[in-house]
Amino acid sequence: MDPQLGDVQELLGLLASAFLAATLLPGGSEVVLLAMDAKTAHPDWLLVLVASVGNTLGSMSSWWLGHLAPQHAGFSQRHASTIERVRRYGAPALLLSWIPILGDPLALIGGWLRLPFWSCLMYVAIGKTARYSVIVTLI
Repeated sequence: MDPQLGDVQELLGLLASAFLAATLLPGGSEVVLLAMDAKTAHPDWLLVLVASVGNTLGSMSSWWLGHLAPQHAGFSQRHASTIERVRRYGAPALLLSWIPILGDPLALIGGWLRLPFWSCLMYVAIGKTARYSVIVTLI
């Protein structure tokens, strides 16, 4: 196999892992990122970029699902306080979308609340990029 094709496939695997990890599906892309950082010659900045793009796109797919949900769609009572916090702080609340488990529904709620797409995209991207940057820097 062509080494360049292998490099692209590795990066696409990281992108897919990061995308899926940001949806409501279970998964963690940190292990893939750290394994690639340890075993490949890819520069850290490229790994952070690919993981951040994938994770941001995954969160924004959740935003779209929330946006498509009818306004009368109900959330469980246990989500009421999270919904109120996102409503109060708006798109900046999505900076916290990087937090495992808690962050996944934030983008969904942001879409459901009809928070502005571009603002949400910006805050999600900042949070995700900061998280992956810290992970690669500290490990």
